[in-house]
Amino acid sequence: MTLATSPTASARAPPSPLATVIAREIRVAGGWLPFDRFMQQALYAPGLGYYARGSARFGPLARDGSDFVTAPELSPLFGRALAAQVAQSLAATGASEVWEFGAGSGALAEQLIGALDMLGQPLARYTIVDVSGALRGRQQARLARFGTRVRWLDRLPDTLAGVVIGNEVLDAMPVKLLARVGGVWRERGVAAQTTMDCAVPGFAWADRPTALRPPFEIDGAHDYVTEVHEQARAFVATVADKLQAGSGGAAYFIDYGFPEAEYWHPERSRGTLACHRAHRVDDDPLAEVGDKDITTHVDFTGIALAAQNAGLDVLGYTSQGRFLINCGIAPIMEAAALPERITALKLLAEHEMGELFKVIALATPGHGPALGFAAGDRTHRL
Repeated sequence: MTLATSPTASARAPPSPLATVIAREIRVAGGWLPFDRFMQQALYAPGLGYYARGSARFGPLARDGSDFVTAPELSPLFGRALAAQVAQSLAATGASEVWEFGAGSGALAEQLIGALDMLGQPLARYTIVDVSGALRGRQQARLARFGTRVRWLDRLPDTLAGVVIGNEVLDAMPVKLLARVGGVWRERGVAAQTTMDCAVPGFAWADRPTALRPPFEIDGAHDYVTEVHEQARAFVATVADKLQAGSGGAAYFIDYGFPEAEYWHPERSRGTLACHRAHRVDDDPLAEVGDKDITTHVDFTGIALAAQNAGLDVLGYTSQGRFLINCGIAPIMEAAALPERITALKLLAEHEMGELFKVIALATPGHGPALGFAAGDRTHRL
């Protein structure tokens, strides 16, 4: 196997147990790991990865020790508006259970359960599926007042029934990297790097030949780096299979991303891979491994196709701002105090979360139109 190694690498941070584990795995694998495996370890290695050891911090400001903020952490009005759509889908499917994947601090679960109670549609059960035992502890403390209505699972059951919620889940699923250099596509992975202090694990980019290609043709012959979302598509297909094996339901995924023509635009030549720590963004996932989030934008066309191929209908696709307006966030904001309204505006504003984040809805056949897409549906752009 011929490897082409980039001239830049990351060996600046002190050694960590996680870096040592990954370096050992690289050696066992023959000197090279595909990036999706590296990302899997960096985020989810048991007891060591960013999410697995509980180092993830959610909040609006760096001074509170957080790395980034999610919509439910930013404003409780997010969950209250989303609850209207959840209530409609529960009624449409005859279910009384919500499944949330990657529940973070538990803020969204708290908001949804409380809002559904206020709407007169209390849940029989709220199930959280989360691979992070450390985050589970935080969730349990926050949601203790709901008692046995909330439960936790480590993995998917054989069947699903009800409404599935995934807020900023797909962007944290490991991806493969592809690099077109000199007109030739190669898979970009990670190799171990020799450092001056051989006790300090270091990592470098390394490319190898591959038949893998982006799912969308990228015009031009210029150098280009991008991601392929095999795990996210497989996850959505699995959710689709389990919803159909059960009594049916709907799934709502909220995340930053694009349809394929925007995702693989010829000018997006550096891809979307990014890292988050203390509310700062960098593009070097090989440094400070395990101490920061690694993320990519979502290929929403691929998500829609994976769902359709597995038998689900696409109910809609639109911006987060438009979705929340359709769900009735405006009157909720009118009734809120001025500081709450100002904060909630960030959920809607195009230069904040309103346009960058999108919502896609999937459902087993027979659901009917979803109110979150009553105006401004962009399914035709997928």
